[in-house]
Order: sequence, then C-alpha cells, then structure tokens
Amino acid sequence: MTVDAAEKIDELRTQIAHHNERYHTLDDPEISDADYDDLVRELRALEAKYPDLITADSPTGQVGGAVVTTFDSVEHEVAMMSLDNAMDGDELQAWADRVVKGLDGASPIFVCELKFDGLAMSLRYENGVFVRAATRGDGTTGEDVTVNVATIADVPDVTGGDGPRPDLLEVRGEVYMATSAFERLNERALAAGDKPFVNPRNSAAGSLRQKDPAKTAERELSFFTYQLGKIETGTGDKDLLTHQGELAYLGSLGFPINEHVRAFGSIDEVAAHCLHWQEHRHELDYEIDGVVIKVDDLGQRDVLGVTSRAPRWAIAYKFPPEERTTRLLDIQVSVGRTGRATPFAVLDPVFVGGSTVTMATLHNREQVQLKDVRPGDTVIVRKAGDVIPEVVGPVLSVRPPDLEAWIFPDNCPACSNPLVQPEGEADTRCFAPDCPAQRDQKLSYFASRGAMDIEGLGEQMVEKLTAAGLVKDAADLYSLTIEQLVELDRVGQTSAANLVAEIQKSTVRPLPKFLTALGIRHLGPAASAALTESFHTLDEIMTKSIDDLAAVDGVGGVIATTVRNWFDQGANRAYIEKFRSAGISFGDPGAATRAAQERASVVQTLEGRTVVVTGTLAGFNREEASAAIASRGGKSPGSVSNKTFALVVGDSAGASKMTKAESLEVPIIDEREFVRLLDTGELPGRYAAEE
Repeated sequence: MTVDAAEKIDELRTQIAHHNERYHTLDDPEISDADYDDLVRELRALEAKYPDLITADSPTGQVGGAVVTTFDSVEHEVAMMSLDNAMDGDELQAWADRVVKGLDGASPIFVCELKFDGLAMSLRYENGVFVRAATRGDGTTGEDVTVNVATIADVPDVTGGDGPRPDLLEVRGEVYMATSAFERLNERALAAGDKPFVNPRNSAAGSLRQKDPAKTAERELSFFTYQLGKIETGTGDKDLLTHQGELAYLGSLGFPINEHVRAFGSIDEVAAHCLHWQEHRHELDYEIDGVVIKVDDLGQRDVLGVTSRAPRWAIAYKFPPEERTTRLLDIQVSVGRTGRATPFAVLDPVFVGGSTVTMATLHNREQVQLKDVRPGDTVIVRKAGDVIPEVVGPVLSVRPPDLEAWIFPDNCPACSNPLVQPEGEADTRCFAPDCPAQRDQKLSYFASRGAMDIEGLGEQMVEKLTAAGLVKDAADLYSLTIEQLVELDRVGQTSAANLVAEIQKSTVRPLPKFLTALGIRHLGPAASAALTESFHTLDEIMTKSIDDLAAVDGVGGVIATTVRNWFDQGANRAYIEKFRSAGISFGDPGAATRAAQERASVVQTLEGRTVVVTGTLAGFNREEASAAIASRGGKSPGSVSNKTFALVVGDSAGASKMTKAESLEVPIIDEREFVRLLDTGELPGRYAAEE
C-alpha cells in the first residue's frame, strides 16, 4: 500500500461522487458515459489491488472489510421462473400454435432475445439505489451476492432517467463473462502457473461466489438486463403495456440492454432469426446457447398465464448440439458400481458445447465396433448442453493407413477378473464381488446428493478411505473417527470433524434416500419413494413378496424381482444389519396407522383417482405431495397413463411426462391448481369437459 494509491483512490471517489450527482440528481452530466466508466474501472482496479483501502461508502458499492464469509438466503418476491425449451422448428411452431389458441386466435407480436450462457440475477433498487443482488437459486430462494455484483461495471449503483425514481424496482438479467475477458483470465492463470478455467459461464458463476469481492472485480464480469421483475412507484404501478416498453424503460434508467433484441409479427420470422444466430453465434464476444422468444403484450401474457415452473408466454429455442473434431488419443475402460464396463475416449482437448472436453463416452463394446473408432483417429465429438460428451465417429478420410482396430479387453482393468457380456445384454460386466472399482463407485453413489447426500465424501475421499483400509462398504462409514481421518493425506482436523458430522447427519435421511443409496439394480428414487409410501419401513419392505412389491404403482415386475432377490441374499441381509447397528433410520413404524387415521379424517376428494406429480413443488416435497394425494383417497404413481386423472407440473419437470400427458389428453395443472384439487377434487375450468 502507498500514500500515492490512497490519495488517488480518494480523488477518484470524489470525482465519481460528483459525476453521480451531476448525472443522477441534477440530470446535467459533465462527462460522457465512457469517461465515467473509465473512472469507475480505474477505482475498482485500485481497490482490487489495495483491498485494505476499501470503505463502506465507496461508490463502487463494496461494503465493510470487503470479505464475505457466507452467502445469506434471499426469498424472491416474484419467482424467477424457468423456461420451456424448443429444440427445433417444429417444437417452436407447436408452442406458437398453443399461444395463438390461448389467445382465442389472436396473433401476438414476438420479441426475440439472445439466450446468454451466464448466471440469472435479480437486482433490487429502493428509491433508485442499488441495495441487493440475488441469484436465481431454485426460483423461490437464491443467494445474496450483493457485494460481488456491486463490482460489475454494468450494474448501476443508482438508477438514472428523466422521471422520478421508483420506490421499489426489481430487475432481472444475466451476469456473464465476455469471451475476451475469459481469454484474458486464462492468460493470467497460465502465467501464474495456475490451472486454466473451463468456460466463461462457470467462471462467471464461480466469480460471483468468491468470498472476497476484490477477486470478483478482477474477473471482468458483465451484465445484460432482460426483464422487469417488479416495480412500485409513489403514484402506483408504472404504466407499461409491452415487453419492449419495459426494456426501453429499463434502458432509460441506465441498465444495459442487449443490442440484438428484435420483434417479429410471425413465428416464421422468429424461426429465421433463430437460425441466423445459430449460424453466427460465435461472432459475438459472449456465449449464447439459444434464443428466448416472448409474447410482447403484457395483457396477453396475463391471459396465457404460467405454470408453476414456466410462463406459457415464453420459450427458449435451444441451439442443436455442437460438434467438433479432435484427435482420439486412447480408448480406456471404466467400471461402475454395478460392474458395467464402459469404454471411454481420451481426447486431445477440444472446446465444444461451451466447455473444454478431454474425455467422451463410447457407451459399450458394440458402439465401439459399430463406429470403428481407433486410437490415433481424428474423431467427431458432440456435446449437447450438460449431456456427457460422446464420440460420434471417425473422420475416415484422414485416418492413417496403419491404425489397428481397438479390441475390448477380456479382463477388468481394476481387478483383472474376466469381463462377461451376458446373453441378450449390450453391456459387458465385471461380476467379481471384491472388485475395487465397483466398491469405490458404490461408496460414491451412496454418498451422492440423490442418495444419502454426505457432503465432503466425493470420489477422491472415497479412494483415500478404501486405500487406507478404513472402509470396505458404506456401512463402515458410520464407524469412522476423526482420529482415523486426520491420518489420511491432506485431511486436517476441521475437514475430518466436518466429514464425521456429515456422516452422522445422514443417519436420519428419509427411507427413500437410504433405499436409493443401497444401489439395488433398477431401484431409483421414484420407485424407492413409492415403496416407502406403501410399506413405510424397511423391515416391512423386506418381508414382501415379488407380487406385493410389483403391485405398488411405479414399481412393476422387473424392479420387484431385483429388490426381492437382493434382500434374499444373506450377505445383503448382514449388510443391512450393519446399518441398523449404526443407527440408520429404517422408516417410521407408526406411519401406516397415522396414514389410515388421516384418511379417515380427510374428505376423500380424490377417491379412486390417479394424480402424477413431476418436478419440484414449492409447498410439497415428493413424499408430502404423494401423502396428500393418498390421504384423500387417490394414488400417485411415477408415470402417466390413460388412467391418470391429472399431471401436476412443478419446476424442472420431466418433459417426457408432459409430452405423454398431452398425447393422452391428461389435464396438466400447476401447484396452485393442485392445492385446489386437493381441497375440492375439481380441475380448473379449462378442463371442465374432461371431468
């Protein structure tokens, strides 16, 4: 720290405060926006270099000591909803047809915006002053990242405009990292000997979660505004009638609006616009993965309404998977928790689908033979969004003449036992009960978020535990001590204590989580929940016949057989008893009695009806929603059929269930309508004919 730096920071703060007053208060700016931005960037750069000089009243918006230890939760007053997707022109047309039908034949104006590959953000202003920034989170609750977002030059500290400042303003938009900024970030990382960052989107998200906002400021983040969330003024609501009007208003307040927003009168023009940006997406200095299409008229939006997960008046046209060519360096085989041996490609690193890919799946033995890919080939790699990258096939025109075909190994790479391809199956498996790869994968699956959710027990920690001989199966986890863990490489006292606490916390996980964590073949989260709903305890489930298990909605014969066979094995029974001794919750013995009593006291509004729930609901978890349906005389299986009375759609709902429901003309309702259905047994008026 130098005296000159402190003096320069004070000078910049004085200048910026003066120009803020000239621009925002007096509406009489003395310098251009670009010159003003240069002053702010210079101040932020100095504050990042000398964090000890950051003060709470700095015009950059940083608070206190500029180091954040936790991120508080923020409940959104207006939910930050998801968007339904259209993957091609036909799906886009189908959405447009639904919109026109919902508007009784009226043809709307469509507004198209680029779909930025960044992090959704909600900004809150009170009396024109920036007070809070929150991530989308689950749509209802996000993370408070105010001090970090305050370092982004595009986010105004105070709103501008000619009129009075709104009493309350919530603005929605996207925090992103420009491609050029990402390249500079990686250049700095490599120069410092650090590992390069993967992609701009992840770098932006990671930057916002830095504990020190000075580090966020170094990352050169940017922001685009794309939606008005909420506005309150002293004279009532702002008179805004269209989305284009909202964007124009937000732009007048000083928020950055993307220059490529366009409006069209027909869906054919929209489709052409989408195809244009699909072709020219890499000409931009930021990542995009599609185009968002919205109905412009706000009154028409009200008519169309929303589901619990997405507005009916908007859709995201997603660009098709990206493909790139690269060199196939090697083909290796991994062994999973069920013994399945999966070939995968080791690639010369290639940037595709928004991230750098070094490995890609080859699915199974037959796929390798069918595609005839060989180490040394130039291959086509495809990556679609978050889907695992795959090798499409070789570029035969450039194949070296001496490349030999790859041969699937005869023995497991982890334990050297024979690999077997059972008759009628596509997968090759290792059936050795003591295979270390299967053991480690089973442990990792047991601790995963969808199972027992043991934070800190990832693959690396699992490998340390098994290599040290501390754990042979998941039940052994519950006897681990802090003293044992601190003996492991790079495991400190705090990490060890946290892991032991997380393991003990998992003993009270709901029974469906434990059933899933056991890793019984074919038994996933939905079927585990269905079994628990019917039988309530693990001991009860273990007594049931195949027929009893198969009779449960959402289970069926295949799952019932594998579950029954698994529990019939003596080694697995002994394994279960180890968990019992460790204090794992095996369910609630009194649940059946209480369920019967509740059914007797609750009006049977759903007697004999089947209601399927998909996605995440705000007021119910999966078990609670199923219990609410059952207590009213209904059933809640995991799949849609022609017997389904209604499909309840929450956030992140399964597209396959919605598609099947539409094909069977099953009513689709949101959470608010679900609550009414529970109370009255009645579907919304638009489904009156179906009742």
